[in-house]
Amino acid sequence: MVIHKSREGKAVIVIVHGAFEHSGRYEWQISQWNEAGYHVIIGDLPGHGESKGKRGHVDSFDEYIKTVQKWLDEAKYFELPVYLLGHSMGGLIVIRTLEETKESVTGVILSSPGLGLQTVPHKPVYHLSKLLDKIMPSIRFKTNVKPQLATRNEAFHIRDESDPLFLHKVSVRWFHEFERGIDQAFNQIRYYPDLPTLFMQAGEDKLVSVSDVEKFYNKLAVQDKKYIFWPDLYHEVFNEPERDEVFKVAKDFTDALLPRDQEGS
Repeated sequence: MVIHKSREGKAVIVIVHGAFEHSGRYEWQISQWNEAGYHVIIGDLPGHGESKGKRGHVDSFDEYIKTVQKWLDEAKYFELPVYLLGHSMGGLIVIRTLEETKESVTGVILSSPGLGLQTVPHKPVYHLSKLLDKIMPSIRFKTNVKPQLATRNEAFHIRDESDPLFLHKVSVRWFHEFERGIDQAFNQIRYYPDLPTLFMQAGEDKLVSVSDVEKFYNKLAVQDKKYIFWPDLYHEVFNEPERDEVFKVAKDFTDALLPRDQEGS
């Protein structure tokens, strides 16, 4: 976990990255939040980046929840408004963290949250993976997820293909814990606290099921929720060529929830 401090420090953003990636891919977004007056807390999730443990593997989805709780505990030391921002699987982790812990934050941003997968293994392979989950849970297989599926930003294509920290293999346990996390998110939706929540969904998402995200949004019973649909953008909306516009929408959301003496400062 790393804390990126802003000179102004009017609030704290806790960023939870997505599957296969790591916190080092968030430099641009971190700099934008810092310039806007927000401290940023971000780290590598278990099995990702430079975290400890076997790469591409977790024994339980709860490992992610416990990790985010630690980051939130660190954020509270600032005694400032705290926001949670989760991308893709990170969005799912944020949802499950809030459902399980009822953490009180000022607002939540969910970027193309992983509430359903666009593609799943063929039935024979899927059934085999279920068996392996019981007898060889840490065995890993290639993901076949190419950078070109996540963003139209060619700079990230080149960067990700040579990035030694980018995951290309995950375990069968990781995959099924992800699936179980999705099921639990829907089954426990009534426990999601009444917090201002912004959904930012890519229209040309080739990794996450847009219909499942919309289904979750429609079922979510919170007073202040908003769904922003970017019809031409790929999965990583904060890395797309239109990312300045995307960031402005996110910042307008967080700024609007700040105490009045901090708005626009």
